Amino acid sequence: MMNLKSIAWDLETYSSVDLAKCGVYRYCESEDFEILLAAYSVDGGAVRVVDLACGEKLPEEILDALEDETVEKWSYNSQFERICLSRFLGYPAGNYLAPASWRCSMVWASTLGLPRSLESVGAVLGLEKQKLTEGKDLIRYFCVPCRPTKANGGRMRNLPEHAPEKWERFKAYNLRDVETEMQIQERLSRFPVPASIWEEYHLDQEINDRGIGVDMELVRQAIAVDARSRERLTAAMRELTELENPNSVQQMKQWLADQGMETDTLGKKAVAELIRTAPEPLREVLSLRQQLAKSSVKKYTAMENAVCADSRAHGMFQFYGANRTGRFSGRLIQLQNLYKNTMPDLAQARALVRSGNYEALSMLYEDIPDTLSQLIRTAFVPQNGRKFIVADFSAIEARVIAWFAGERWRLKVFEDGGDIYCASASQMFHVPVEKHGVNGHLRQKGKIAELALGYGGSVGALKSMGALEMGLAEEELQPLVDAWRTSNPMITQFWWDVDRAVKECVKMRIPTETHGLRFDYRSAMLFITLPSGRRLAYVKPRIGENQFGGESVTYMGVSGTKKWERLESYGPKFVENIVQGTARDILCYAMRTLRNCAIVAHVHDEIIIEADRRISLSAVCEQMGRTPPWAKGLKLRADGYECEFYQKD
Repeated sequence: MMNLKSIAWDLETYSSVDLAKCGVYRYCESEDFEILLAAYSVDGGAVRVVDLACGEKLPEEILDALEDETVEKWSYNSQFERICLSRFLGYPAGNYLAPASWRCSMVWASTLGLPRSLESVGAVLGLEKQKLTEGKDLIRYFCVPCRPTKANGGRMRNLPEHAPEKWERFKAYNLRDVETEMQIQERLSRFPVPASIWEEYHLDQEINDRGIGVDMELVRQAIAVDARSRERLTAAMRELTELENPNSVQQMKQWLADQGMETDTLGKKAVAELIRTAPEPLREVLSLRQQLAKSSVKKYTAMENAVCADSRAHGMFQFYGANRTGRFSGRLIQLQNLYKNTMPDLAQARALVRSGNYEALSMLYEDIPDTLSQLIRTAFVPQNGRKFIVADFSAIEARVIAWFAGERWRLKVFEDGGDIYCASASQMFHVPVEKHGVNGHLRQKGKIAELALGYGGSVGALKSMGALEMGLAEEELQPLVDAWRTSNPMITQFWWDVDRAVKECVKMRIPTETHGLRFDYRSAMLFITLPSGRRLAYVKPRIGENQFGGESVTYMGVSGTKKWERLESYGPKFVENIVQGTARDILCYAMRTLRNCAIVAHVHDEIIIEADRRISLSAVCEQMGRTPPWAKGLKLRADGYECEFYQKD
């Protein structure tokens, strides 16, 4: 047996299941799944490609190494390789190679603020061996089913013998991927990933492997109910408008204009605005349009696509998915943006949909798309007689920013178990404010100020949080901003201290510190070390000029449009990254504390546990609310509830 220390892997595979839509777990469960090519390098040596599709075999010692915990396995997005190889080794459905000895160079790149795709990382780092760009065409040719045509003899799939020269190029592509990955590791070796982050990654992989139960009967019936409801809504609109396709934006705008109502857009907000003043039958047509615009069914279809043979959805979380803060992001079914449920009779509506009782539904609920949207969460269910425990941190970002800044009155509110929105309103308007009590109407202003203004936001931030829709007048907004800043002098100070520390660090290239944070400039990178010891990374920082002619810090990053470009930042924005990054570290600390409790999902600052009936809610909340040793003096609180299906309490 060779004395292996590490193996770098890259696989090329075939399956008739759509990988992008269904995720790797479902992809590998397909009857026709197979590994075509396996490229690997042992301990940094030359890359070898094994042509499994043409009958070559992987050496025994390489197969043994897969199950040997002492050998490190590396890959770019290693979840893919790990799950595919589990299936290749014949693991039964729902069982996978343990993640503990796997490392992922995509996670490594993400910890340094680099892009997520192998091609982009290669380009940004200027590697001499970059991913071959013709790969996409080769993958389309060999890895997915093809359209049967006369020319190809009506076949559904291309095999190596159908294009031998392409197959040789495909092998070269497979080999190059491993070389690129190895070069990335070499290039990033000055900034190794701390052991604590690999530990979090392995925990994330365990949660993805565990998956979360989905009530497939509910999902199927919801899709059927949606189809019937759409048919009825479209028919009603057709009758009222006599349009051929009332869903067409063009036709609908024209029809409204003919009725004397001009509008530039039929976006949700605009239509809601028009409904308020529209006469009949325009109001009814617009409200039918609003119902049809609900994309409730998309999530149910996503569930149908992603769910595996064990009736669980796996692979829903992307570790280090958020480029700046290292927070998780959602995949496949996107738990991050589920519709809120506000219905009092959730269980009844759910039972009616599950039994496909369309008649009763349409009698009891006038807006069926909305009802289906509110039921999306309830499709997630515990299995095998267990229950869900859902626990989340209360006002985590407000607590963290107050703790960093040392804003005493806020810390006292949290210590006394008070309501931060009431306290904030009271501080701003100098009167007592109680929820559902004296001056209760001001709580809403406190809440919107809290949510919009903590990171340097001004009038624009209040507006985008919906201040005007909530009934605040335009002239109230600036005074609200001023009142919030005046009553939070330490937080305002914190923004500008961070601003100064970042600028000094980037200009002078010297380490600076403030509020327990450390700023370093190294190898054309700005690092911000959080209290947890984890670092936020900003690539190639420079001092630039902002739109107001003042100084600002710019750095290279992935923008909202997914482009790699220069982005601008300033004190309050860095504070937002710092606070959200710290909140993420607190969530990870809680997930490690609750590691043995079968966590099946997590969203922002909430954890969902598929718990044994004997586990007590209070014990989970107590453990989750423990302050990490690195956050002395930070007061946390976790609240939760138990349920038979996922819901928002």
